[in-house]
Amino acid sequence: MPTPTNISTLRSFLGLVSYYSAFVPSMHDIRAPLNYLLNKDISWNWTKECENAFCKLKTIISSELLLTHYDPSLPIIVAADASAFGLGAVISHQFPDATEKAIMHASRTLTPAEKKYDQIEKEALALVFAVRRFHKFLYGRRFTLLTDHKPLLAIFGSKSGVPAHSANRLQRWALILLGYDFDIQYRRTQHFGQADALSRLISEHSTTDEDAVIASLSTEDHAQCYLTTAVRALQVSESEIQTASRNDPIIKKTMNYVTIGWPSTKLDGDMKQLYHRRDSLCVVSECLMFGDRVVVPESLRPRVLKQFYIGHPGIKRMKSIAGSYAYWPLMDQDIVDLVNKCAQCQQAAKFNAKVPPVPWSQPEHPWSRIHVDFAGPINGTTYLVVVDAFSKWPEIVPVNPPTTTQTLKHLTELFARNGLLEVIVSDNGSKFTSAQFQEFCKRLTIRHLRAPHYHPQSNGQAERFVDTFKRALIKSKGERTPVETLQNFLFAYRTTPNDTLPE
Repeated sequence: MPTPTNISTLRSFLGLVSYYSAFVPSMHDIRAPLNYLLNKDISWNWTKECENAFCKLKTIISSELLLTHYDPSLPIIVAADASAFGLGAVISHQFPDATEKAIMHASRTLTPAEKKYDQIEKEALALVFAVRRFHKFLYGRRFTLLTDHKPLLAIFGSKSGVPAHSANRLQRWALILLGYDFDIQYRRTQHFGQADALSRLISEHSTTDEDAVIASLSTEDHAQCYLTTAVRALQVSESEIQTASRNDPIIKKTMNYVTIGWPSTKLDGDMKQLYHRRDSLCVVSECLMFGDRVVVPESLRPRVLKQFYIGHPGIKRMKSIAGSYAYWPLMDQDIVDLVNKCAQCQQAAKFNAKVPPVPWSQPEHPWSRIHVDFAGPINGTTYLVVVDAFSKWPEIVPVNPPTTTQTLKHLTELFARNGLLEVIVSDNGSKFTSAQFQEFCKRLTIRHLRAPHYHPQSNGQAERFVDTFKRALIKSKGERTPVETLQNFLFAYRTTPNDTLPE
């Protein structure tokens, strides 16, 4: 572990010290010179006292006070973390008194390619690095896997499997972790010093040859698993794909580019599509793979489409099925063309054309058609809302209790003031469907229209106004009395120009 060279690396080291200080109280006193450097307005000055404190703390961390031998009878905890330039991991035992002692620490720098990963991919790589490095302790044992990156819980800890939208690289790593029996948990970064410091305070050395070989062999093994699974679903043999790939000029050229590098010249057609996906392409057993899918040679595509079209699954479902195992440029379009040319599918297709809604006709004069509805109860009060279809003039009346009798009483008062009308539009509330209300309309020769049960938006003029009124009451709650709020709302609404009114 190198000596800290700035405040950031010092904080990481002290985070590691803080984590283990709970088990070795004397570490608090030793770290005092290092704590001084964290004070504000203190310039960086790594003194001999700081170096001595740093060496003492490193000695304690690597001593038997905080290290223990592997014991298969004790619970295992694995913590892994990633920084912008390194990975860190520690495997520990948890003792009956809840203390933790490390069995082994591990860290390495990221390769130039790995440094370009997104943070979620770096954090996932740290988990894979940890289980690979500690494989001999973990395989066949139940253990707890700790991370300070919460999104990884949904990818590696989901009981329903790896989310389908996860990146191919994450899906491959998830497959690696499936070989281990673990419970993944989240820890806040502030409580994650044991792994966080290792990922930041690592020596500037490249990845060891051993790490590279292990990673390469493991990746190839799992890529071969993907190929075997895809070939089984495609109902073609691996040898058929190999032969067809060698005879397909596009795929043959692409496999060559994947092996020796892509040209700097501009590509077009299918090669352009494959170039844009070059980071996810690989060659496995002389077959071209796109992530976990086989790139199907052109000569085998009709056969593969026929296999996936058994049962006439339709465009959407067929895309989903094919997209799990196969890929080629414009595959989705080939699926659409196949389904559209299928006579059976076209005969069985539903042609339920949506009928556009017919708007209400504009009345010729005010108070010809009104829309009525109830708002509430709001703060214990129910309001009868009436909107004139011609002028959009609103009337709001408190109705307590909201019965048919009270509703008819207030409508009668409105008719006495404004005159009779031709049409009332309402929803299917019990106050409007009662025999008493029907008799009232019949006696006054008013036509009563009700919005269909399946389309209450037909009474939209009243419903929209009810929503506006409710929001106004909620916004002004506690500022005025309900009566004052109602009066202020009606005044503001009635005096505001309405753009929907005819000229």
